[in-house]
Amino acid sequence: MKNLESQLQQNCITWFRLLYKESYALIFAIPNGGKRSIITATIQKKEGVLSGIPDLAIISNGKIFFIEMKFGKNKLSENQKKIHDILKLNEIKVFTCYSFDDFRNIIKENL
Repeated sequence: MKNLESQLQQNCITWFRLLYKESYALIFAIPNGGKRSIITATIQKKEGVLSGIPDLAIISNGKIFFIEMKFGKNKLSENQKKIHDILKLNEIKVFTCYSFDDFRNIIKENL
């Protein structure tokens, strides 16, 4: 079975980079998920990888916000909820996106 959440994220990134190709805004993925060896996971944890950090960061005009990508009935994990709460307490916007339309609306309302 194909990873539909990954496909959604790839489509959103492609659209964003086509629309904002003038370096007006920067978007990048934060690869916290995925399978890795125990050794690699241990090294990455020591380097600062943190469970629950959103999938995408967007920077524009001195501001940053984050987007967690979900698909279908997927819900935020407890770690993701905790990180979202910390970001919000620090007045940093964080969104959960379930579709391309969600993503497009989030971008248009926040850039």
